[in-house]
Amino acid sequence: MNTVQPPEPIRLRQPNAFDGHQLHQLVQSCPPLDVNSVYCNLLQCSHFAETSVVGEAEGQLACAISGYLVPARPDTLFIWQVAVAEGARGQGVAGKMLAHILARPACSGVRYLETTVTNSNRASWALFEGFARRFDAELSRSEMFESQLHFAGAHETEVLARIGPLPDVTAEQTNTTDTNTALEKSA
Repeated sequence: MNTVQPPEPIRLRQPNAFDGHQLHQLVQSCPPLDVNSVYCNLLQCSHFAETSVVGEAEGQLACAISGYLVPARPDTLFIWQVAVAEGARGQGVAGKMLAHILARPACSGVRYLETTVTNSNRASWALFEGFARRFDAELSRSEMFESQLHFAGAHETEVLARIGPLPDVTAEQTNTTDTNTALEKSA
């Protein structure tokens, strides 16, 4: 009798420079994300490793979030990009990645989460609205980069989403601090 093996769980961990090329490929496979250079992804995986996360399964990156602490406001984590491969979508992986980052010592002083999202990106709005509800935090919206003014009309307006103040999430997320946290592939 043949048994079907369940897919390998997604393991979350801090990225490193060796993940840069795979991150580039993951982002390319996740339109409408903006594709940066491999060099940019190498920097995300090295310079911003403490505030970013990758998830891998079967030796490949299945998901990733790149983020950084805003230099003038170290209590604010800015989420640059969220990428989830098609096969890993719909499982709450993005929310778990956010919690994984916030549970790290580098984010112990974070009280606000910011990101920019286009109005048409419903999946991202659902993620950040759900995150705000989860932590009973306010989500405010304001225009950050206007289509005509900043993108010469070639890109949709980017709306700043600011969530906070956040509670001390390190206490709530004790199960996400291990860099080998496994996420079950089934819902």
